[in-house]
Amino acid sequence: MRHSAWRVAARLLAPLAVSALAACVQPPVVTEHAVTMTLAPVGFDRLPGWGAEHAAEAVPAFLAGCAVLARSPDQNLGGTGEAASRGGTPSQWREACDAARALPPGEAAARGFFEAYFQPWAISDKGDPKGLFTGYYEPEVRGARSPGGAYRTPLLGRPTDMIQVDLGEFVPDLKGRRITGRLQQGQLVPYWDRAAIEAGALERQRLGILWLADPIDAFVLQIQGSGRVLLADGRVVRVSYAGQNGRPYVPIGRVLADRGQIPLDQVSLQSIRAWLQAHPDQATEVMDQNPSYVFFRELVGARPQDGPPGSLGVPLTPGRSAAVDRSFIPLGAPVWLDTTDPLTGSPLQRLMMAQDIGGAIKGPVRADVFWGWGSEAEEKAGRMRQPGTEYVLLPRAVRSVAN
Repeated sequence: MRHSAWRVAARLLAPLAVSALAACVQPPVVTEHAVTMTLAPVGFDRLPGWGAEHAAEAVPAFLAGCAVLARSPDQNLGGTGEAASRGGTPSQWREACDAARALPPGEAAARGFFEAYFQPWAISDKGDPKGLFTGYYEPEVRGARSPGGAYRTPLLGRPTDMIQVDLGEFVPDLKGRRITGRLQQGQLVPYWDRAAIEAGALERQRLGILWLADPIDAFVLQIQGSGRVLLADGRVVRVSYAGQNGRPYVPIGRVLADRGQIPLDQVSLQSIRAWLQAHPDQATEVMDQNPSYVFFRELVGARPQDGPPGSLGVPLTPGRSAAVDRSFIPLGAPVWLDTTDPLTGSPLQRLMMAQDIGGAIKGPVRADVFWGWGSEAEEKAGRMRQPGTEYVLLPRAVRSVAN
């Protein structure tokens, strides 16, 4: 993106009054986004560990994505270059989806399907194939329907005054870029940051949907983007992402490392939580260093065995769904990760589906693995920061598959 185009957009948007839109958001300051991804076609025999993969276990996650694509034929799935031209629209996945629905059970059929209908592409960023893989999960926390007693920390619903603007509607060069803000005296200004919201900037809107006992739990829920709130009567309320204030995400683990509070090589969800709990007088100030703030909605009708919905609109599958940067990788695409298990260090080589995005997931060789819910998922997600390589599987025109 050229900086001159951004200045034009800024002049266009300054006096603009527009309606709020519910969608994933970007920071209010748009930075240059260089296309750095290169793709190289490879055979399945070049995918590290493909011979040991249980391909049949990946089929249900792929089919879940197909169901959404069939309902949204005009959806822009994202991607850039070769990835966009081969898999950026739902129609490009139709043939593979039809074949997957007709698959007989069994590992041989599943393996034959993927090998026949997809071409693997090795991904590199400025020529470097190495990337970073992290994890996330669905936290389980205790809460209440109304404030009282220990339950004083609210989970907020989406504000009524939050406005999202697609800059591409005004300047074609900025297609896909969004800013989030609010109107102030007829001008669009950046939306409130975390510190202002925590200080009460939104109190008059009465946005609380649930209340938690621990502000650290609320902070973790925002980082993960979804959760399960356990009420005193035994019921479980599912909450999911409803919007974000448009401010950039700043990892507080990096803040604590820069301050010398936690060694960089020991930063994890577990070590961050332990530090915040041990320093209650400093916890709020440290959390406020991340200006990003996430709003929630109650997820009604979700089955307990299903994960939360990702950005594709599909319930996430533990160990088979991943968040990617859709600027590079189309949503719905199978991706092959070659990395290591965060707990054991053993090889983690697995076919996953790009079904989500995340504010901290930036770059072509970058993925965030969804591990599910519960203590084991928290342990894996909280400690995962693994190097590795990544491949994207894009459709190729075929008419049959060997069973």
